[in-house]
Amino acid sequence: MISQLSWKVGGQQGEGIESTGEIFSIALNRLGYYLYGYRHFSSRIKGGHTNNKIRVSTTPIRSIADDLDILVAFDQESIDFNFHELRDGGIVIADAKFNPTIPEGQNVTLYAVPFTDIATNLGTSLMKNMVAVGASSAVLGLDINVYQEVVQEIFGRKGQQVVEKNMEAIRAGAQYMKEQLGDHVQTMKLEKADGKKRMFMIGNDALALGALAGGARFMAAYPITPASEIMEYLIKKLPELGGAVIQTEDEIAACTMAIGANYAGVRAFTASAGPGLSLMMESIGLAGMTETPLVIVDTQRGGPSTGLPTKQEQSDLMAMIYGTHGEIPKIVMAPSTVQEAFYDMVEAFNLAEEYQCPVIVLSDLQLSLGKQTVEPLEYDKIEIRRGKLVTDELPPLEKKDNFKRYEVTEDGISPRVIPGTPNGIHHVTGVEHAETGRPSEVAANRNAQMDKRLRKLKHIRFNTPVHKNVKHDEADLLIIGFISTRGAIEEAIDRLEQDGVKVNHAHIRLLHPFPTEEVLPLVESAKKVVVVEQNATGQLANILKMNVGHAEKISSVLKYDGNPFLPNEVYTKCKELL
Repeated sequence: MISQLSWKVGGQQGEGIESTGEIFSIALNRLGYYLYGYRHFSSRIKGGHTNNKIRVSTTPIRSIADDLDILVAFDQESIDFNFHELRDGGIVIADAKFNPTIPEGQNVTLYAVPFTDIATNLGTSLMKNMVAVGASSAVLGLDINVYQEVVQEIFGRKGQQVVEKNMEAIRAGAQYMKEQLGDHVQTMKLEKADGKKRMFMIGNDALALGALAGGARFMAAYPITPASEIMEYLIKKLPELGGAVIQTEDEIAACTMAIGANYAGVRAFTASAGPGLSLMMESIGLAGMTETPLVIVDTQRGGPSTGLPTKQEQSDLMAMIYGTHGEIPKIVMAPSTVQEAFYDMVEAFNLAEEYQCPVIVLSDLQLSLGKQTVEPLEYDKIEIRRGKLVTDELPPLEKKDNFKRYEVTEDGISPRVIPGTPNGIHHVTGVEHAETGRPSEVAANRNAQMDKRLRKLKHIRFNTPVHKNVKHDEADLLIIGFISTRGAIEEAIDRLEQDGVKVNHAHIRLLHPFPTEEVLPLVESAKKVVVVEQNATGQLANILKMNVGHAEKISSVLKYDGNPFLPNEVYTKCKELL
């Protein structure tokens, strides 16, 4: 029996590859296994190779596996494209319809199972993915009854006959595979899981749920990969809470509508990816100048331009920190797990209102669309903080004066009122303005207002700006990363420690303002620093050098081919740099 395995299903986009992985993984999650999934898919609606790689374990995991135990293939391209990942002793379960072949001289076993023929005999070839699920279950020694509840939920609306037909397909696939396996039936049998109930979700769902829990009641957005699931989730949920989602004509409209809603007192946000954020930059500057709370989610993907719209990358960092023209206070946060995505999204709305500035929640495709096991969320930890929003009655204004919405204060944060508040009338404009909001180009006023706005950055507080795993007072190596590289880094560290290398780890969760006081001591106490990130120019490494110095110690491990880091890649590159 084994405690962990890696399973992948591949085929042409549009033939049920995603649903195959979904049914397989949901059933295993409900048995209490920990899972981590990553989908490789083409940037077109139908056609092109797609696959779903799912790691299953009896212990927590945060990364896809280096290799592959089982490959389920619906076409020869899936074998050709993914065969190199199979470990020694791995197996391929392929549809017999295309006469599958595997390279010679490899210790990999091919099982040709007539997915299509079995499904067709049961009523429709569309059920071939259910036959594949059954065949996989036979290899793992799973009772196929674990799928009953999942199949009922997915197909129940189509009638009980459809549910039973799909279950029959699973049973037929399992039976055929058992006959093929013979004496090898126990080879990859999974150890029993703990049976505990845990959530299984993608990062985008966690971001959307965090927005709900954080009090957001309006979202404006334009569909874009890999952010669209946030909007799709909230289209179903926000109306139940009296909120609304508007699909706008473009990202500029989405950002300005979110600004307008926040100005009116509603917690509102938008979500997009790199191309959309490029269009929003002027509007983000408007939020900074008018000191209007604004939350934006950037789900990074391969760029530039249209780039690799369905592939992993982390190349928006510099743009998110410095992209606007002029200088404004801005907060850039970066959750590294699905749990953090939920809690950080709640905190983003608090920080946006407390500091009256744009807050960008930086995700990436791997975190946004990768599905993983999540421990039960603690909703009692959630608090709503609205900062200096004036709710008490305001004193009458003198003569024809206006409310000092942009009053110069020691902490840089001025009192804020909702439009219509008696005695709270003021100007709002994107040009430089005096304390009442009236346009002003007076040099002294310009200095006072700029200094006031930027002073906010000195007072920003974030609960966990850096996730730290510090085992050594003096480390041979400090590995630094952000967002979804965390799992691969953690596994690489375990292997490096087994080799006798003393390794500390810092995963940056607050990218701007940079947590220099937290990171500098770790850099100073390490002989060498390696920054692991998914872009071509070492953006996080450059931010690190700007804020903590010690450039001579800092090296980069970069990957920008559209695929996520594997643990062994981080391990090997770090060994080379030691």
